Amino acid sequence: MDILQALDAVWAARWPILEGIQHTLFISILSIIMGTILGVGVGLILTYGNRWIRFLVRLYSDFLRGTPVFVLILACFYILSVVGIQLTAYQAGIFALTLFCSSHVGEIVRGALQAIPAGQTEAAKSIGLTFRKMFVSVLFPQALRQILPTWVNTATEIVKASTLLSIIGVVELLLSVQQVISRTFLSLELYFFAGFVFFLINFAIEKVGRLVERKIAIPT
Repeated sequence: MDILQALDAVWAARWPILEGIQHTLFISILSIIMGTILGVGVGLILTYGNRWIRFLVRLYSDFLRGTPVFVLILACFYILSVVGIQLTAYQAGIFALTLFCSSHVGEIVRGALQAIPAGQTEAAKSIGLTFRKMFVSVLFPQALRQILPTWVNTATEIVKASTLLSIIGVVELLLSVQQVISRTFLSLELYFFAGFVFFLINFAIEKVGRLVERKIAIPT
C-alpha cells in the first residue's frame, strides 16, 4: 500500500473530493431532517390515528422498510419519470433516502410513544391540554429519551446508504473517489480513505447523539 502516492492523488483531486464530501453531507443531512419530520408524523398516525388511516400508513411503513434502499433509489429515479414526475438524480436520491428514513423513524416513534404509561395521557387530558400541547409538553419529551439512541443508528445508516446514489449518477464522496481511482489505479488506498471519511461523519453523529442524550437524561 503506497500511502504517500495515495495522499498525493487525494491532494491533486482535492477539489472534486471535497465537492463529493459536501454532496454527501448535504444529501445525508437533508434526508435525515426531512425523514425525521415525516417519520414523527408516521409514528403519530400509527399510534393515535383511526383504523383506516393507520392501516394505510402501516402499509407505507412496512413496504418501505422491506424494500432494499438500492431498489428504492432506482424506483424513485426511473419509475417516477415513467408516470410523469421528473426528478433529477440528486432530487430522486434525497427523496428515496427521505422515504427510507421516515419509515424507520416512524416505527421508532411509535414504539417510544406506546411505551409511555397511559396515565400520562389521561393526566394531560384531565387538565385540558389539547393534543398538540400534550404531545409537545408531555409525550415527546419522554419519548425522546427512548427515540434518540435508535435514531442515531438510523442516521448513520442514511449516511452509509448515500453511497448507493452513485448508481444513478450522483457525484457524492464514493463516486468522486472512484473517479480518482480510474485515473490512478490506487483502489485499496483510496477506498480506505473514503471509508475513513465516512467513519468520521458517523462518529461525529454518534458523539452529538450521546451529547444530547446526556443533556436530556433524567438526573439520578
